[in-house]
Amino acid sequence: MILAEKIMNLRKKNGWSQEELAGKLNVSRQSVSKWESAMSVPELDKILLLADIFEVSTDYLLKDDRMEEEYIPGSPDKECGRRVSMEEAQEFIRIRTKLSWWMALGVAACILSPVCLILLGDAAVYGMVDMTEGMAEGIGLTVLISMVTCAVADFIFCGCRLQRYEYLEKENFELCYGVEGMVKERKEKQRGAFIAQIVSGVVLCIVGVIPLFLAEAFAGGEMAETAAVGLLLLFVAAGVFLLVKNGMVEGAYEQLLQEGDYTPEGKKAERLIGKIAAVYWCVVAAVYAGISLWTGRWDRTWIIWAVTGILFGAIAGYIKMNQEK
Repeated sequence: MILAEKIMNLRKKNGWSQEELAGKLNVSRQSVSKWESAMSVPELDKILLLADIFEVSTDYLLKDDRMEEEYIPGSPDKECGRRVSMEEAQEFIRIRTKLSWWMALGVAACILSPVCLILLGDAAVYGMVDMTEGMAEGIGLTVLISMVTCAVADFIFCGCRLQRYEYLEKENFELCYGVEGMVKERKEKQRGAFIAQIVSGVVLCIVGVIPLFLAEAFAGGEMAETAAVGLLLLFVAAGVFLLVKNGMVEGAYEQLLQEGDYTPEGKKAERLIGKIAAVYWCVVAAVYAGISLWTGRWDRTWIIWAVTGILFGAIAGYIKMNQEK
């Protein structure tokens, strides 16, 4: 049996098409076709790679008199699981880009949800609206719960749409021929717009505190400070919208290229962070609800989410640094 026949038999035995084998070898499908039809012979480095992929010895491939396969177990470190085709990669980028708007809107809605409660609550206290404090609080809480409910439904919908691509975030994989080049080209084309919007998002989050400083500087009173808090949340919501939207698109490219947080080490760290987060945020929610119900200051206790969010970021950063060592 000659080399061409062995390559064809081993390929079919593994259930791969010529294109799939070409992707593993980083060559064109035509090259594989020529090898199998004995029109050309693979170069030495490709023969070594073929032996590694098929898990046979090079002697079996090169010597025509060797009829029986010599199985060579693959290295566990080289197990890459699934392969991502061009069509699957393009569909993932398309869906992720579309859902980035919905995810960003959901996060912005969560940030803006207490604004009505804060403004109506203080407006009722200072007699600026014709309603009791109880009515103002009831309306504010209704708006808050409604916005959070819509946001949660949005997150669940987006999560379900992306569930089929969960392996890109958690598992190691290989890209078929041409996919890496396509992803890098798209990423480079959007680099300028990505940087501009990330900078804009950060700037909006920072300048959001200016209304608070102005209200304090000009002694605008309690209601002025309350309005300034509303403006702060509006600026932060707009900034976070830009950060989340662009972060999701950039994250799609990084997942496919296995860069940034999606390297093998990064994926291992994320699995650990996910386990911690499941407990952490349940505790935070319980503390928030308990303190808010005990004190009745729903217009102030929202700051718990901001503080615990920053703290969780520090915990996640510490875990990632340890994994990289």
